[in-house]
Amino acid sequence: MNFKSLLWKTLTPALLLLLLAAVLWFSGSITADNFAFISTLLGSTAAGVLLTGAQEKRRSLLILFGVTGLAAILHAIHLNMSPLPEQLMLMLRWLSAGAMIGFGIVSRNLTTWILLSMLLGMLVGYDLKGLGQNLEILSKIFIQLIKTVIAPLLFGTLVLGIAGQSNAKQVGRMSVKAFTYFIAATSIALVVGLVAINLTRAGDLPQAIKEKAQKPSVAVAMDASALTAQVDSVKNTLKFQYHGKDLAAPAGKPKQDWKYIISHIFPENVAKMIYEGAVLQIVVFSLIFGFALRQVPEPHRERMLEWTESLTEVMFKFTGIIMYFAPVAVGGAMAYTIGTMGFDVVGNLVKLLLTLYASLILFILLVFIPVMWFFKIPIKKFFKTVYEPASLAFATASSEAALPKTLTAMENFGVPRKIVSFVLPTGYSFNLDGSTLYLSLASVFCAQAAGIELSWQTQLYMMGTLLLTSKGVAGVPRASLVILAATVDQFQIPDWPIAIILGVDALMDMGRTSVNLVGNCLASAVVARWEGELDA
Repeated sequence: MNFKSLLWKTLTPALLLLLLAAVLWFSGSITADNFAFISTLLGSTAAGVLLTGAQEKRRSLLILFGVTGLAAILHAIHLNMSPLPEQLMLMLRWLSAGAMIGFGIVSRNLTTWILLSMLLGMLVGYDLKGLGQNLEILSKIFIQLIKTVIAPLLFGTLVLGIAGQSNAKQVGRMSVKAFTYFIAATSIALVVGLVAINLTRAGDLPQAIKEKAQKPSVAVAMDASALTAQVDSVKNTLKFQYHGKDLAAPAGKPKQDWKYIISHIFPENVAKMIYEGAVLQIVVFSLIFGFALRQVPEPHRERMLEWTESLTEVMFKFTGIIMYFAPVAVGGAMAYTIGTMGFDVVGNLVKLLLTLYASLILFILLVFIPVMWFFKIPIKKFFKTVYEPASLAFATASSEAALPKTLTAMENFGVPRKIVSFVLPTGYSFNLDGSTLYLSLASVFCAQAAGIELSWQTQLYMMGTLLLTSKGVAGVPRASLVILAATVDQFQIPDWPIAIILGVDALMDMGRTSVNLVGNCLASAVVARWEGELDA
């Protein structure tokens, strides 16, 4: 951006805010200390923006590293060795914040914005606690928007995945072998994630943080003169009445025995299942609808498939639009998390992040390597082939962005076009190893954070649900949040821990997306070897 243009766009809002602060100071609404705080914050931020925002990308990044590195070193000295002036520390923090904003202007990349928003949110939560505690609304809006995508996206992708394929006679052995591998791989991924999160207990937040995060129940004011109590000494009962009407105790949650669980899988009303976000019912309805669509005459089937494909494409774009709000939501989530719970919760987030990446590495070692050995797929050549598309998927957090490179790479590896063009697109709907592992891990994390102990039967039922629901969303960055939000609703787990996860979701999404891609590349090689057509 031109320096003069950036100067005008940066200084104008900063000076207006400073003028407003001066008016409040002179009117006695804020103290001199508050005015000095605001002046330092605005001046440092503006300086940081100007420092990096008018540079080319590489120089801007170097300046950002220099400023934040200096701030980090001086803060380490301030905390551990010799206290430095607090005003200097504040200036350095917000100079770094301005440098981040300036680099974000230069970068114009969604993933970069999300990562920078995470750090900016932490600064807001630390220095502006009152503001940070009110920014939870931003992450709530994002989660609510994500939930609107669940039903149409699942319906569209599943119906298209089932009815859009050629009939079973044409697909034949290749289809059976591919889906056998998909189910086996994703099942193991779910188990690895489940075991990992139960071992690390990353979601066990300190009790003080849980109390801060959970909203207290609101007392209801009632007219005491209209409240009466009736005691029945014969039946040994006590009954309360309000204006002559009995007050009933709140209905408890139905006991989730096996009959309740099985009956709740099947939908009774389409509108009701969408309204309640009953994700398993949506999946069952979509599966039956897809199989029914395969049986109707060709003209009707084609028209419905075109509509379903259009619906899916629109929902992908809809999700993409929502994701542009992700940086704001992540910043708000981190500001609220730090402002409300302090930096203690960061330890849990780091633990969650490390748990995920350790689980993904373990999955590669325990599943991918043995599968390559068993099917005699050259290990070194395979990883060299998928390195470039996997790096692109990691950087963009989108498997779809790397699809063209992936198709070419696997053909060069020796997988015939007819196999790679079937297995890869199908795998993007049905073989999401990284995403399913993340979902099992994140779902249990939410329960642990909320203080809910899930029995092993419930956790296995949750894994079965995720095995069905984690389909069709690999192409969209951070779309696993759609399934996570639906799953916690399905199992009556509070959704406030999702706001905590949002803070590091961008970092986790890069890892799980690249594993999704590598898993699908391996699936195409396995099917080709199984068919005796792999030339590698």
